[in-house]
Amino acid sequence: MKLLLDTHILYWLLTDDENLTKSARALILDNTNEIYYSTATLWELQIKHRKHPGNTITDAQDFEKFFIEAGYKELYIKSSHIFELDTLNRPDNAPRHNDPFDRILIAQAKCENMFFLTHDKNLKDYDEGCITIV
Repeated sequence: MKLLLDTHILYWLLTDDENLTKSARALILDNTNEIYYSTATLWELQIKHRKHPGNTITDAQDFEKFFIEAGYKELYIKSSHIFELDTLNRPDNAPRHNDPFDRILIAQAKCENMFFLTHDKNLKDYDEGCITIV
């Protein structure tokens, strides 16, 4: 199974945070799964680090080194991912969701037939089978 990890899942993994659930950890450590991170995740991590350097443990370059050492694969943003944004299903009456990083990650997972692994319950309103909340 191909898993695209949400930014906070990757951060929790790197910091061995207790918020990373056992089920998420099991999926990530299962050698039969292919683990991916998005270029958008590096972008998001770098923005957060530049904005609040004291709140993050390092910058995106160091995160990428960890991802590569762990054997994770980078999923580059392609035009097809951007076009897939128009196909995301979400009810009109769902609470507002303004995070562009979440949306591009969902679109990437959907477009590439991956599962998007997240802990963000705000994403439950998306009617996309690719979203896995752990």
